[in-house]
Formats: sequence, structure tokens, C-alpha cells
Amino acid sequence: MKAIWSGSLSFGLINITVKLYSAVAPSTPGFKLLCVTCHSPIIYERWCRHCNKQVSWHDTVKGLKQPDGSYFILTQENLKKLKPERSDNISITEFIDAHNLQPIYFDAHYYLAPSKMNEKEFFLFQQALDASGKVAIGSFVMHDKEHVCTIAPYQKGLLLTTLNYAYEIKDIGSIRELESKPTLSGVELKLAKQLIDQFSKKKFDLKKYKDTFEERLEQAIKESKKRKSKTTVKKKKPTTAKKTTLVATLQASLRKRPAPKGPIAHAKTRQAKKR
Repeated sequence: MKAIWSGSLSFGLINITVKLYSAVAPSTPGFKLLCVTCHSPIIYERWCRHCNKQVSWHDTVKGLKQPDGSYFILTQENLKKLKPERSDNISITEFIDAHNLQPIYFDAHYYLAPSKMNEKEFFLFQQALDASGKVAIGSFVMHDKEHVCTIAPYQKGLLLTTLNYAYEIKDIGSIRELESKPTLSGVELKLAKQLIDQFSKKKFDLKKYKDTFEERLEQAIKESKKRKSKTTVKKKKPTTAKKTTLVATLQASLRKRPAPKGPIAHAKTRQAKKR
């Protein structure tokens, strides 16, 4: 597995060199938009409607739309000044109980591993976290963005999870249908609990769940290939024509005696009719 980030993990006076690896590889079909006639990929052009012309990347700038409809322009130089400074350090700021984290906080998951074998400080940190039942909260910069993250023990290593910022999470209270609750009877609640118990499992097996669309898509591709292989006509080997001499051609022509023309042919026809 190839690391996507490398640096250090620090808390207090302890500094551990680490590497970050993608923990999840989303499996989605890579559909391309094609021309219906020739099945060639569609190319998108950068077109300015005001200037009525195509614009190259070199002649573009980024802009943020303002409430009045105007744009706040950001050049590459402005963006470099505003972006967080590059850092190769994950700085631990606090430790919290794991149950204080809500699933809606979680964004993306990464594996955190030591940069070299037998890194004692790394495994000391991992086992101490596991024994305490706590998770670490830290921050770091990756891909020009500052992330807040959690670090928790996971199997042989550590799991780093980037978090959504508070202002990125929508308020569930804004959903009108949740403003009032109906009255539930004790019998209804008891039966609902029984139904949950009936479908409950002691262990969760994620492997039994699959994306049925992808499976059907793969099957459709296989069937299409089979149909194409059956309809493919094998090219016949070109037959070498036998060379014929002029004499042979003339002899063959003589064997094909054409019907006589003129008065003789008419006489024979009249005799045949009389018979």
C-alpha cells in the first residue's frame, strides 16, 4: 500500500514519525459521457458567454459569488497567501471519551502506521489509547486544507478520521416533520422491541452486503462480450484462383453451344411446334 502523507505525530514532548494510508477505496463505476453516434468521449470547453470565445486555463481566475451578484476575485498569488502553511505534523491537542463522538462528525478514514519497523513510541501510544478507552483529537494540514481529526486504536495500528467542522453540519431541528411526535402506546413499543430482538445479530458481517447495481453491471458486461464473440464471423482464408490458359478458356466456351440464330433457328422452331 502506498502512503499518501508522511510526517510526525506529536503530543507533549513525544514525537513519532508516521505515514498515512487511505483506508477506504470507493467502488463506483467510472461512467464517461460519449457521443451517441460514434461513442467517442465528449470534451468540455471553457467558454465565456460574455466574450463569446473559448478561454484557456492560463486566462482564468477563481471567484466567490457575493450576495449582490458580483464576484470576489482570487488570483493564484492571493490563494497561496490565504491557504494554510504546509505542515508535516499531526498535533494532538486533547483526549476524549470515544462515546462523545457522534457518527455525523466523521468525514474520511485513514490508516496511521509508523514510518519504520519496531517503532516503540508508536505502539506505546497505540496501546495506551486502547487501555484508556479514549481517542486523541488533533489537527494537521493535507492537500492545502487544515483538518481536525480523531486518532483511535484499530486492529494492529491506528485509525485517523477527519472530522466535519461544526459549521458544516446542518441542524436537524430545521426539519419541519420532526417538530411534533405522535403518542405511542406501551403495546406498540413492546412489539417494536420484540421485532428488533428477532432481527438482532451478535456480530455484524459487512461482507454479506454488496452493491447489487455493480454486480448486475458486471454481469451485463460479461453477457455483452459473449454475444459479441458469438456474432464475430471468422475471416475465411482467401482462396487462390486457378490459373487458366487461353486455350482452356476457348475450349470451355466451345462446350457451351449457344442456340443458333437466324433462318435455321426459326426453321427448327417451326418443326418442333409441328411435332
